[in-house]
Amino acid sequence: MLTAHLKKYGMKRCPIDNSIKMIGRKFTLHILRNMILLKQKRFSQFLGSIEGISTKTLSIRLNEMEKEGLITRAVISTKPVQIEYYLTEKGEMFEPILKLLGELSLKYEAAIIFKDRKPRDFEDVFGRNVRLSSVYDY
Repeated sequence: MLTAHLKKYGMKRCPIDNSIKMIGRKFTLHILRNMILLKQKRFSQFLGSIEGISTKTLSIRLNEMEKEGLITRAVISTKPVQIEYYLTEKGEMFEPILKLLGELSLKYEAAIIFKDRKPRDFEDVFGRNVRLSSVYDY
């Protein structure tokens, strides 16, 4: 029983549940994905590349992610002033998780992902030993 296990180790809550709470709100994973894969850091970049997100929701999610310690907000002293968002060490921890999510879809959801419906390994699509962020560098 999970409750007994948590008590045995002096935990107040399940660590997996806690992580899901951090990233489980709509669009949070999309923002993390875009920061990690596309190296996006500006509000307008997120808004233009995450389908269905409104300015209000994006603003709320970025604030939540900052409070959770996943990202930091930097004010760039230019004219006009610009705001950029950067992943913290905690936020960067999601890179291998996103890779695993990608691998899952490449292998088990190939009919949805590929025109020929054939599964592929992550390395076959993106190369061996590649960091996810380098896949989408332009």
